[in-house]
Amino acid sequence: MSEMPALFLSHGAPPLVDSELWVNQLRTWAAALPRPTAILVVSAHWESAPLTIGSTTTGTPLVYDFGGFPRRFYEVTYGAPGAPDLARRVAMLMPDGEPVVHQPQRGLDHGAYVPLTVMYPDADIPVLQMSLPSLDPQRLLRLGERLRPLREEGVLIVGSGFTTHGLPFLRDPRPEAPAPGWSAEFDHWASEQLARGDVDALLDFRRRAPGMPYAHPTTEHFAPLFVTLGLSRDPAQPPEQVVDGFWMGLAKRSIQVA
Repeated sequence: MSEMPALFLSHGAPPLVDSELWVNQLRTWAAALPRPTAILVVSAHWESAPLTIGSTTTGTPLVYDFGGFPRRFYEVTYGAPGAPDLARRVAMLMPDGEPVVHQPQRGLDHGAYVPLTVMYPDADIPVLQMSLPSLDPQRLLRLGERLRPLREEGVLIVGSGFTTHGLPFLRDPRPEAPAPGWSAEFDHWASEQLARGDVDALLDFRRRAPGMPYAHPTTEHFAPLFVTLGLSRDPAQPPEQVVDGFWMGLAKRSIQVA
């Protein structure tokens, strides 16, 4: 069985599926990966402590956690198989005495299902979503380290967020809008730290990164990156930067760790 890489991807709002470029980038990326035995998603759109595991049933419901979009975005379905065995493995990998909550009614939010509808449109791979139990980068790095054995079992683990997410500060709503200075500066800085494998700098992004706090007035969209970095066999080894560029001025930078 091939050891799966781990991903951090900028998932975008539901209308990102209308971007031919982004769709082609994700489809090409997925086609180059080994076929996963299951998919585990940690999305910026689900913060819950202690660690919480979502629905394990086939045809897991979707959470349309957004507003103001055309009706078609609320009619999307994604009937992937459930992943109860993966849910048990995730719970087993957590430290003794640390509670794990099961929330079987909690479906896949758009941070999970939007990219999966592009990467694995047949919905034939078991999918599980778990919460972000903290926004502390160090804790999330350790969480990724605990989940690392799942890679050897063929599980594709996806941290789903956005490299910049300063929605309150966007002034141009067009998908092709130029990146504001704070977004471009933060993205350039993040790219440099990733290229150097400088995890310490990334962990301290609140203080060190230019463009803050505009790039992340709240930090949940950058937080899944640290789970992904923790999944690396060697966190200091620079990851592959697979996707870059901007959408609505927000940085789409997405990575793959070995």
